[in-house]
Amino acid sequence: MPATLPPFPQPQENVGPTELLQLGAGTEEGEPCLRADAARNRARLLEAAERLVAEHGAAALTMEAVATAASVGKGTVFRRFGDRTGLLAAMLDHSERKFQAALLSGPPPLGPGAPPVERLRAFGCALLSRSVDQLDLLLAGEPGPERRHTFPPRRFLRQHVALLLREAVPDADSELLSHTLMAYLDAALIHHLTEQCGLPAERVRAGWLDLVARVTRTATPS
Repeated sequence: MPATLPPFPQPQENVGPTELLQLGAGTEEGEPCLRADAARNRARLLEAAERLVAEHGAAALTMEAVATAASVGKGTVFRRFGDRTGLLAAMLDHSERKFQAALLSGPPPLGPGAPPVERLRAFGCALLSRSVDQLDLLLAGEPGPERRHTFPPRRFLRQHVALLLREAVPDADSELLSHTLMAYLDAALIHHLTEQCGLPAERVRAGWLDLVARVTRTATPS
């Protein structure tokens, strides 16, 4: 690998700084005038929707079911999210914000303060755990092939991996390797491995730790 790598071409869409992304509309952060009770209602609706998806899958999620689970009128759910597509987008937004916040300011090793290899290990394990827990939701929000690698949430996560790789393996092509590592964490692949192939989540997690060890030339943790 040469000491100085050529610059990596940027995608058509602006990458922007590595920061907490604005993923959707209608969030608390995007509505400074949102009343406290409305914010609580929204959070309760999202929590109810997350429970329904965890128990019955995203395909069974309806506005009526969320209203019943949250003990509110159906009209409240429609006013808050518009339709089922808006609800799914808000759920993805909510989940992604929590994960990004943990990366940017949470405790180590997922958050700042740990060595880069430890953070890479923790990143993949946390993302795998999230994918297993929210697999139906993530698959429902999967972007099309033309946007798969420029979709803002995925682009943010890949940039995070590239940054950690630059610190851990300065002589490597961190941009290309970050795509390789992110491919292992793809929700569709996790679905294939755990649901279609029947692999236990622990084996997939061990595979991630082994991959990080080989890429960073470090020992696999016991």
